[in-house]
Amino acid sequence: MAELIPAERIKIKRHEMPNQDEHLRSCNFEEVALGYSPETAVAEAERCLQCKDPKCVKGCPVGVLIPQFIKALREGDMAKAVEWMKVKNNLPAICGRVCPQESQCEGNCILGKKGEPVAIGRLERFVGDYELSHRTCPLTKAPRTGKKIAVVGSGPAGLACAVDLGREGHAVTIFESLHGPGGVLIYGIPEFRLPKSVVSGEVNYAVECLGIEIKTDHVIGRSFTLDELLNDFDAVFLGTGAGLPSFMRIPGINLNGVMSANEFLTRVNLMKAYQFPNYDTPVKLGRKVAVIGAGNVAMDAARCSRRLLSLEARRSDGTPGEAHIVYRRSKDEVPARAEEVQHAAEEGVIFNFLTNPIEILGDDKRTVRALRCVRMELGEPDSSGRRKPVEIKGSEFDMEIDTVIMALGTSPNPVVFVDADGLERTKYGTAVADNETGRTMKKQVWAGGDVVTGAATVISAMGAGKRAAADIHKFLRGDAAWE
Repeated sequence: MAELIPAERIKIKRHEMPNQDEHLRSCNFEEVALGYSPETAVAEAERCLQCKDPKCVKGCPVGVLIPQFIKALREGDMAKAVEWMKVKNNLPAICGRVCPQESQCEGNCILGKKGEPVAIGRLERFVGDYELSHRTCPLTKAPRTGKKIAVVGSGPAGLACAVDLGREGHAVTIFESLHGPGGVLIYGIPEFRLPKSVVSGEVNYAVECLGIEIKTDHVIGRSFTLDELLNDFDAVFLGTGAGLPSFMRIPGINLNGVMSANEFLTRVNLMKAYQFPNYDTPVKLGRKVAVIGAGNVAMDAARCSRRLLSLEARRSDGTPGEAHIVYRRSKDEVPARAEEVQHAAEEGVIFNFLTNPIEILGDDKRTVRALRCVRMELGEPDSSGRRKPVEIKGSEFDMEIDTVIMALGTSPNPVVFVDADGLERTKYGTAVADNETGRTMKKQVWAGGDVVTGAATVISAMGAGKRAAADIHKFLRGDAAWE
């Protein structure tokens, strides 16, 4: 095929991702996005302009070498595409599915200035899935250094840090509080967005290649304190995430049928509630569910609810119940990815915008029966830059609801700070750490990801883990003293 000139590449339309039919997927937990075929992936790769100053790379928190892997892909050299990808990203099949590319790499794509950006995330997923199937680029390990590092948490930040340090020849031990590795990738993100086989495939391969040890069922702050870890390890990285949920301070918050999105998603994903009765761990939702919030976690909770209600209706030969998103601002202010909002709407999730709960009403058994709300209107912008919602006087109304799920953000679990003298926290409960190096105020302890920033994205947590790994390596080599 003749080489296309830039003007010709601009004219090529972006290739859509094939998705599972919206009517079918609302009744199952199978992956929604089906992935590009080899022909479609190459055709999409042809759109890349191969810019001399690639803005897309600057938009990626881990600096994936995007032009290089795309060029190799379109030339049919998949082994080289994987090799270029893994220079910076060891978990491409995961990142290609869950990263908000539209605001990062694709948001900076030059092609997007005059048309639609290259579908970088979809190509990243294609390359990642190819590597999961073919294993063309095993991770290599430097000679052993004799240094030992403890990584607390096996979510995105912990995994990224552990893999980079393992590749440098250090002995890495991951301490995970749950019974298996993956963190939020396992308990937080539903199967239909991120299949658990993809997570386990990526994690297990990296661990096997590098000889990383994983100790599950270890809660740091309970099983061991940080000081006890430092007696046995040369450095400690904290990647414990932000698993402590936030709740509204309104009457009725303690009624039966009120839960956090964290609890709900953990029960659905980790405890396999979606596979009831094969797994005897059902989640009782009733007929109508209200999810409070409109971020990605809220979309996950609402979409899971919609599926569970549909599956229950099938078992009982009834009509599926309703899953609602209740959000105090308008559709334009929704913080969730546009793709997730679109998928939720297609699957039958009902959106209640400019609506704010003020009380949860219960019956004589202290079980949720309704959600009392008020209508809102948008006023002047607040500190976040979004227009501030203002209550409309006299607009109270009740929504008949059986289950209320709070998806209002999370903060770090304070248990890791137990008996951790010198490890400072902000007023928000996050660890105080340097943004570039991950160094905390406690000597030889680094931190990164949601435990530092609060709830954020998978790729930003990975970026923090990688930056901390680089500084830990320098410190252990004696190239960067602790100041």
